[in-house]
Amino acid sequence: MTDPARTAAEPIPGGAPALPSLPPVPARRTPSTALIVFTVLGFTIVGFLALAVTAYLFFGLGPVAFVISGVLALIPLAVVITAITLIDRWEPEPRPALLFAFLWGAAASVAAALVVDVGVQIFVELATGGPATTDVLASVIQAPVVEEGAKGLGVLLLFWVFRRQFDGPVDGLVYGATIAAGFAFTENILYFASALADGGIASLGITFGLRGIMAPFAHVMFTACTGVAIGFAARSRNIAAGIGIVIAGWLLAVGLHAFWNGSTYLVEGLGGFFLLYVLVQVPLFAVAIVLVVQLRKAETRATAARLAEYAAAGWYAPDEVRFLSTGAGRRAALRWASTLPGGRRAMRSFIRDSTRLAFTRQRIVTGRGGLAPLADERALLDAVTADRIALASARGVAL
Repeated sequence: MTDPARTAAEPIPGGAPALPSLPPVPARRTPSTALIVFTVLGFTIVGFLALAVTAYLFFGLGPVAFVISGVLALIPLAVVITAITLIDRWEPEPRPALLFAFLWGAAASVAAALVVDVGVQIFVELATGGPATTDVLASVIQAPVVEEGAKGLGVLLLFWVFRRQFDGPVDGLVYGATIAAGFAFTENILYFASALADGGIASLGITFGLRGIMAPFAHVMFTACTGVAIGFAARSRNIAAGIGIVIAGWLLAVGLHAFWNGSTYLVEGLGGFFLLYVLVQVPLFAVAIVLVVQLRKAETRATAARLAEYAAAGWYAPDEVRFLSTGAGRRAALRWASTLPGGRRAMRSFIRDSTRLAFTRQRIVTGRGGLAPLADERALLDAVTADRIALASARGVAL
């Protein structure tokens, strides 16, 4: 893949080399018909469900409780979304896909949980002639199975549509966490409004502290298990093994969710809950953080290894590989590009396309995706060419 048009150039201030000239800009790919259909149909469905769930909350809780609870629910949501954004910085997922993930969690998953809950209640009433399911059964069995099933289905849909960009466990974690963030946002509105109605401001304050401050990442931890499993399964060349990995991840999500809900029945009072939280939930959260850090390190190593192969073929200079495969190098390159008119945008595009190229190469090396990654590789090499020309133009370099 050598490019005869490359020429030597002076180094970019800050350690990143100047971008040499390349051939004229080729045409970029247009979205596939399947992607367009999914986008229109998918957003239509989740949009309708979002309106239905919003109406249900507004009229069921009352306007005042809905607004107060909604504003409070934005606080833990902002914390969770910020964390997801930090995790997703290395190879950002498409924003429409993330928006769909959030709406799926906030609307579709919630709607599924509500419908199943009503269905189970009616079935038990008809079958036994007695009261509906106990709170323990609903909380420890029904809720984890139904909610994690609905949220996991959202990750599977995103994998199916974006499988050519679904590169591994970090992508699955990001999508699963975003779906969980949407679900928790809607669920928090329900819990906060119920607490306000039952016990006033004092009860609302306790509920907000428990859910919004102490456990904003609870649902994220559960559904991330399914997402990470789907990400690992995406790397598997054995279909049966991939299915087994996904099922194992989902069962872990259900188990953690059931344990979290059931733990409240194992202790008495807030004192017992805080003790359980410190001894069990905090260590689980610490393990999750370590896992995320290790997954991110694996992404940086893969980026460096694959871009080094392109450097050997003449597509990148060695210094470019170094700045593209480290966070510090990327920040230095962006600072330098910010001094040029339009340079920061061009550099961000160059970093993004180069990272996607590295992950596409990873799929080729591991033999995943058949011929599709080869077409993606060609398109991304063209995109990198266009990014170089945009940067050269920002510098005023004639090609």
